[in-house]
Amino acid sequence: MASQQFEPPSGTRDFLAGALRTREHVFAQIREVFERYGFEPLQTPAFERLETLTGKYGDEGDKLIFKILRRGEHEATGEADLALRYDMTVSLARVVAGYGSQLPTPYKRYAMGPVWRADRPGKGRFREFAQCDVDVVGSASPLADAEVVCALTDALDAVGLRDYRGW
Repeated sequence: MASQQFEPPSGTRDFLAGALRTREHVFAQIREVFERYGFEPLQTPAFERLETLTGKYGDEGDKLIFKILRRGEHEATGEADLALRYDMTVSLARVVAGYGSQLPTPYKRYAMGPVWRADRPGKGRFREFAQCDVDVVGSASPLADAEVVCALTDALDAVGLRDYRGW
């Protein structure tokens, strides 16, 4: 067992070459399925303004936030102005609000990347983990929801997890 100084922080993990290759292969298969359904990739920063993230899921959601303290001349205040994202949905809402006229209607997007939760992780859970997210914005049709379900089902099939019960 490695000494504690060489272990990653609690709730995080290292991915050595073999595991990382498998992980990237799985992500590539999921991307392929999402794109086959016409979803476009979206990449947003790993952190957002604190006010963008707070209040979206109530007090319980606010407890999930890893805050980033101010830097530079404001560092001494001990206040936070940024935070690591805890999901991809809030960033999507910010993008739609900021770029709405430049986006197709409906806007079908997927996002994949790390997210962070500041709560103490239970057994088998992590503070840092990957989220694969797919959404349709700008359509009230139930077909949009059905397409999301189909894309997710096909993505699970593609990576051999359709019958996985560990969710």
